[in-house]
Amino acid sequence: MRVQEVFEQYGEGTRGEKNLITDVKGVKAGHVTLDDDTIHTGVTVVVPCDDIYHKKPVAAVHVINGFGKTAGLMQLEELGCIESPIALTNTLSVGQCLEGLVRYTLAENLNVRTFNPVCGETNDSKINDIASLAVRSDHVIEAIENASDTFETGAVGAGRGTVCFGLKGGIGSASRTFRIKGNDYTIGILVQSNFGSMRDLTIAGDPIGKRIAEAIKAQESEDKGSIMIILATDLPVDSRQLKRILKRCETGLIRLGSRLGHGSGDVVIGFTTANTMEHAKGMIVHEILPDHLLDPAFRLAGEATEEAVLDSLIAAEACQDAQGNPVHALREFL
Repeated sequence: MRVQEVFEQYGEGTRGEKNLITDVKGVKAGHVTLDDDTIHTGVTVVVPCDDIYHKKPVAAVHVINGFGKTAGLMQLEELGCIESPIALTNTLSVGQCLEGLVRYTLAENLNVRTFNPVCGETNDSKINDIASLAVRSDHVIEAIENASDTFETGAVGAGRGTVCFGLKGGIGSASRTFRIKGNDYTIGILVQSNFGSMRDLTIAGDPIGKRIAEAIKAQESEDKGSIMIILATDLPVDSRQLKRILKRCETGLIRLGSRLGHGSGDVVIGFTTANTMEHAKGMIVHEILPDHLLDPAFRLAGEATEEAVLDSLIAAEACQDAQGNPVHALREFL
């Protein structure tokens, strides 16, 4: 089940054809899910384009709250481009994912001598035996090889063991299409949701989390756990403008009820397929939209983020945590 099966319309924007981050042409995503006995984790990758190491799409990062163990963001921020697929996993498997990204890139480009792999994480230890270090570098390569313009959402890949607003979280995605000066553009979002306090959950203005907490007699919980947000677009923008768009993803989290707590690592990584920083002997020339035309992108980045988190909740199924306690699914209460 996906979010559009529950909400025919959510927000004011127009969904993309698949309502996935891959509605941005050329973008692919894929998973490897590990689900056996006490292991409930995995890897999710977003591949911005073919031959990404040489094309280097313009990119940016926005750290809402830095309680996280991401890798590769310093160079991405400094140079304003990305040269690796983006891997998402659990907190203790970032190193394995970096190795997988390096091995994949070396296999494609034998002469590489320096490389900036990008990886994000959330802590899935409430459900997953995170100390088992079940994720391996070859799982990352497999996820990249599995990547497609269609993919599952819910408790899959890096979202297999996550918890969001006290309910089963996971991987969610959404997209919005819009026009600026007669041209059509798309923003796509993919999230790994693992944040929020149940009593704060609000959907379309309805404080449903309070009712769910009362119905299941849930204990008070902190707003912690983290969310990774990946934004893809085909807007002709530079890294500075893209960062401005990434900042607006935060509005989607707030509308859902997140208080951006101390223990929640909330990070947005974004790229545009419209402009690249590929190696060139001469000048690199980009087309750039004027800043005053970016308002539709600002609004829809937040809206797509909000819906992507809802998608992760609606697509996920109930399970048990590591102690055998039930982790309910949002679909039980809709």
